Amino acid sequence: MSLSLLIVLHELGHFIPARLFKIKVEKFYLFFDIKFSLFKKKIGDTVYGIGWLPLGGYVKIAGMIDESMDKEQMAQPAQPWEFRSKPAWQRLIVMLGGVIVNVLVGFIIYAGIIYSQGTLEATGDDFKYGFGFPTTLEKIGFEQGDQPYLVNGDTLPYARDLSKYLVFRDVETVTVLREGQPVEISIPDDIGDRMFNDGVNGAFAYRRPMALDSIVKGSIADSINLKLGDKIESVAGYPVEYQTDVAYAMNNFVTPDSTFTMVAVSDGQRREINVNLSSSRIANGFGIYSFMDMREIVDLKTREYSLGESLVAGVSRGYWTMHDYVVQFKYVFTKKGAGQLGGFGTIAKLYPDTFNWLEFWSTTALISFILAVMNILPIPALDGGHVMFLLYEIITGRKPGDKFLERAQIIGILLLLVLMLYANGNDVYKWLFGS
Repeated sequence: MSLSLLIVLHELGHFIPARLFKIKVEKFYLFFDIKFSLFKKKIGDTVYGIGWLPLGGYVKIAGMIDESMDKEQMAQPAQPWEFRSKPAWQRLIVMLGGVIVNVLVGFIIYAGIIYSQGTLEATGDDFKYGFGFPTTLEKIGFEQGDQPYLVNGDTLPYARDLSKYLVFRDVETVTVLREGQPVEISIPDDIGDRMFNDGVNGAFAYRRPMALDSIVKGSIADSINLKLGDKIESVAGYPVEYQTDVAYAMNNFVTPDSTFTMVAVSDGQRREINVNLSSSRIANGFGIYSFMDMREIVDLKTREYSLGESLVAGVSRGYWTMHDYVVQFKYVFTKKGAGQLGGFGTIAKLYPDTFNWLEFWSTTALISFILAVMNILPIPALDGGHVMFLLYEIITGRKPGDKFLERAQIIGILLLLVLMLYANGNDVYKWLFGS
């Protein structure tokens, strides 16, 4: 539903300036109407409709080489109401309109969320037991239990965001509290690449004392008869004090398809359990959870904002959302990154299974920014492709020929179809065989 709304708003971004510049818009469609439409109605010069193929939407602007490939119209003499008859600066505004609307929508949603909900703040020492870190970060100086609170000398408002800073932003130093004392860690330039290649993603887990309050049925823990209230002393020789220690031991001291020993205490009796696991079972986790009152682990604070402050904060959050998304593109062109490309199934998974107001609108804002970034890419058939050719015309004073634009449009459409098939094929593969 929100994706359809964002598509309509994007197309309005093209439609409104086109009409302001007295350019005729022949069609305004949600989804594509190849051969037939689910609904259509003509109002004035424009046919408004809903197509049957849910691959986005479009506006058909008179006198423009677009996905409709209307060569017959382009063969006729240019008319004053057509796109091609207007000054380059007007055409540029029309083509940028959709992206601008998506960016503004994202800013507004984020500002609204921040105004109504505030933002969570918890610096390193607000996490009582610190964080569990992967070996990728241990190699550059982090230790288990460190409490990060400065990045490049500036306060890190929410310590769980550290992983995002390391992967997507220019971080030279991180200062942590270690046993109450500040320790500055120098960050190598390629830390983002290291984390990506090692599969380190998502926020780092904050530590809490290990307790078996819940055991997932059918999990590893269930299969070796662990019970609620049991205590785990060690996994593969690695001592367990916090819940992050179990995952750390599994990832660093357990070899797939080889037997390791887990020591547990049940009803006061200490027992050694021999376990042999495949790599896929190790990756799925042990299936044990401990639940503690968050107030005993993290001193979370909520910062409130005035309307003006929320607008500034919304723009800032939107900027960094787009920045971090753009930085990810360098990983797409790697074998591992290409395998993680997703289509409509991946987008659907961004939304929670049950409706949650905050998560719904946060995800809607994220997708709005993703649409903006994807559409501005300099690929023919996308808005960015049209913008690229218009900028060339403005700078050189020479307009690319219609034949060239037609060929570029066809190449762009074919490229997008291949990417779409590949991304959705990845979704199907993961659904059939698991990620």
